[in-house]
Amino acid sequence: MVRSNTVRWLRTAAIAAALAAVTPALAQPANPQAEWRKVGNSLRLLGLPSAAGGPVERVWFGLEGRLTVRLAGGNTYTTQDLETWQPAGLQPPEPSTPPPAGARAPESGARMQAARSGSATVYASGKHAWRSEDGGLNWRNLTQFRGGSLLGGPLLDLAVDPASEQRIAAATAAGVWLSVDAGLSWQGANEGLPNLAVRRILAAPAGARGVRIGVEEAAGIGEYEWLPGQRQGWMPAGRSILPAERSILDDETALKRALSTTLGARVTAVAVSGDSLYAGASDGRLWASLDAGASWRPYAAAPGSGAVERIWLDPGDRGFALAALASAGPGAPRVLRTLNAGTYWDDLSANLPDGPAYGIAADRSTGAIYLAAAQGVYMTLADLRAPAQATPWAPIGAALPEAPVRDVRLDAAGNLLLAAVEGHGVYSTLAPHRHRQPRVVHTLDYSPRGAAPGALLSVLGASVTSAAANSASAVVLASSPAESQIQIPFGVAGDTLQLEVNAAQGRVVFGLPLKSVEPAILIDRDDGAPMLMDADSGVQLDAMNPARGGMRVQVLMSGLGRVQPGWPTGLAAPLKDSPRVTAPLRALLDGAPVEVLRATLAPGLIGYYLVEVQLPEFLDAGSSEFVVEAAGRASNPVRVYVGQ
Repeated sequence: MVRSNTVRWLRTAAIAAALAAVTPALAQPANPQAEWRKVGNSLRLLGLPSAAGGPVERVWFGLEGRLTVRLAGGNTYTTQDLETWQPAGLQPPEPSTPPPAGARAPESGARMQAARSGSATVYASGKHAWRSEDGGLNWRNLTQFRGGSLLGGPLLDLAVDPASEQRIAAATAAGVWLSVDAGLSWQGANEGLPNLAVRRILAAPAGARGVRIGVEEAAGIGEYEWLPGQRQGWMPAGRSILPAERSILDDETALKRALSTTLGARVTAVAVSGDSLYAGASDGRLWASLDAGASWRPYAAAPGSGAVERIWLDPGDRGFALAALASAGPGAPRVLRTLNAGTYWDDLSANLPDGPAYGIAADRSTGAIYLAAAQGVYMTLADLRAPAQATPWAPIGAALPEAPVRDVRLDAAGNLLLAAVEGHGVYSTLAPHRHRQPRVVHTLDYSPRGAAPGALLSVLGASVTSAAANSASAVVLASSPAESQIQIPFGVAGDTLQLEVNAAQGRVVFGLPLKSVEPAILIDRDDGAPMLMDADSGVQLDAMNPARGGMRVQVLMSGLGRVQPGWPTGLAAPLKDSPRVTAPLRALLDGAPVEVLRATLAPGLIGYYLVEVQLPEFLDAGSSEFVVEAAGRASNPVRVYVGQ
């Protein structure tokens, strides 16, 4: 018998959103180029009173207490509710409330201002924020905490609300901060402010790992990760990377420094694959080595070349590379290609607008090249196997915020395209080249795994009208130009599966390995959070709602194979007495077995399974890896947060 809380769980907003994310909408038009989705937000978690943003230079109060800031790049934004920021186009006012005569600064170089004209209340800003009640003779430190600052560093500006001297705002390199009690407590006002100085996409999501990025900071580029299920902000790499892993940026920075000495130039970009090593300099020169740096092939910079910003290598062909350059003048190259390991580089810039190119990625099987530029994301389809004329570029980032795009990256399978937008953060979309070369993946985790009876598969880049699996009719559950979802018949048999689909591209046939089970846990495609729920409350487990010892957890899955009694393909499972999974299951938390209580088709859903597990009474707090095995085959690993 299915417990009533199981049905309640299936009706929660979290699961509805998750199902919507992996089920394309029928009869809803889609842009075949790019439908961008935000990954995470534009906040950083730095251990401050609330989430931090990027540097804010100036802050001031306007009419009705409206808060306005000027960012490091010069853009100004204003807010009334501290959640929604709008471009302002305003200039900061001149200081109008000097401190009383005789006021003494609380620290060297501190800037003092009276709360209002004639007031004995004086504020000061420097390394810390200060308040004086006696005209600046005696001071109270408002931001000192454990030898540092509550606000993440020295104050760049401080403002007092003309309507209330208790209400003050501070600008720092970590964002904008507000106090309504004269500095006794502070809260960040960075939510919704497009102020994340993202410069790199260091790694695409994979398994229990999220997107990893590089963010410009005062001390250089900091490495951050969007942890699946965390949802509050980007976590610094020092707290997100497992001890066994190395920092991507640390290794890259060390290599640039070493090669700058070896090559006698300021190396600005490097790329490594096995013994293949490519380097680019600030003046546009390029070098290639096929023997791990023992010998080099130099290439002189073309006239007008700017710094080499990024180099992309094909791990399967060490002679092929692409380079993105910052343009030093009109008509200067922005994209270069080599087919012969750096002996010669040809210019693919074609009709690209003048201005810097920041990042580059490619899919050689289709000839697709993606470029991150000051004007947005551009794509071209070129011959990447033999010398050929440069092909025209087209913008594909129309739905992105109007800001420079600092980097692009494809995931390992070439299905997901990521873009880093200055200030706003990271966005993802189905890679447009998938419309030229559709691919089959598991619906729940986007992985290119095999098929199993009853499993949910997605055809990326094709609007499927009908499908057959080993000549048996397969059920098309949803169809759109970006993705079509199919349920494999429960009765399919054999070692291989021939999936034949009819789509806008015509008849397409895919060959897949066929297993009795191919388990996958449903993950949210926006942030990688797994669909694990507290069985009693129906609340999704994440960093804010962690798992606890003794909790019963429900997991939404697919690919668990046949059930008993048998069930028709394409039909929603019953709400009561749902068919049971016949394959033996095992659940593991950080490699330790967890008791499986039951496994059935998910009540009211098509192609989904519901697995319920019992956590041990005693668990170590922190982040753990959870896996479900069916008949010895492991699901995708997902991250589970465990509380005290």
